[in-house]
Amino acid sequence: MIKLVKAKLSDISAMQALVLSEVKEGVILNRSEDEVATNIRSYVLAKEDEKLVGYTALHIHSKRLAEIRSLIVDEKYRGQKIGQKMVEFALEEARELGVEEDVLVLTYLPAFFEKLGFKEINKEVIPEHKIWADCIKCIHFPVCNEIALVYKLS
Repeated sequence: MIKLVKAKLSDISAMQALVLSEVKEGVILNRSEDEVATNIRSYVLAKEDEKLVGYTALHIHSKRLAEIRSLIVDEKYRGQKIGQKMVEFALEEARELGVEEDVLVLTYLPAFFEKLGFKEINKEVIPEHKIWADCIKCIHFPVCNEIALVYKLS
């Protein structure tokens, strides 16, 4: 049975190993162990017993905007709605924290998020601090072909 739990510092090595192939392909942004540690409270993990099978993070940009990022599910576990459960968990967490307006996602799989109620937006409306904090680290920067979508909380 898959359960969702908040990440601990002891999970970082398994998290880095799970995402490695997606980072190499440029699908997910590389985050150092220190960066993951700094943001450890943002992560929710999907575990089967003690085995890590997926994770995502809810990153808060401002009172009005949060972002779901680094969504990954082990290939052997895809198709079991684990990603959907993690996204729903993150959206509920955004509500509980009081995010006032939107939850952003940048993705190569827009249909997955559209099924969950996200709507595509023009990337030009993404706050500049997001671009300079994260996007600049991407191997595809500045030619980004990810799709930007938002979920309206209000």
